[in-house]
Amino acid sequence: QVQLVESGGGLVQAGESLRLSCAASGDTFRRYVLGWFRQAPGKEREFVAAIGRGGHTYFADSVKGRFTISRDNAKNTVYLQMNSLKPEDTAVYHCAADSRIIMSSYRQDSAYDYWGQGTQVTVSS
Repeated sequence: QVQLVESGGGLVQAGESLRLSCAASGDTFRRYVLGWFRQAPGKEREFVAAIGRGGHTYFADSVKGRFTISRDNAKNTVYLQMNSLKPEDTAVYHCAADSRIIMSSYRQDSAYDYWGQGTQVTVSS
């Protein structure tokens, strides 16, 4: 099992940047595929980005070119760097992890067994 704790959310203006962090504990971090998802009020949770065990990255079309995802296996932490933020990026952001996921499923929230509590990101116009 792994426990996940996000941090780094906040209130920013459109065009600004934020970096979210997700610290993991409890198991061998490098075994896990890591994802970021977000949920806005009244909307379903949606995929944002994922990073594989070997470091390959994947992004939703809505954030491609603006967000990057990275992992530091020595620090048991995954990051989501968000640049050029837009009001439509406003949501609660959750990190997720799973050790058994196959990469064809990385966009599906049901494929991840472990979730953090989320961190609020609010982008004002």
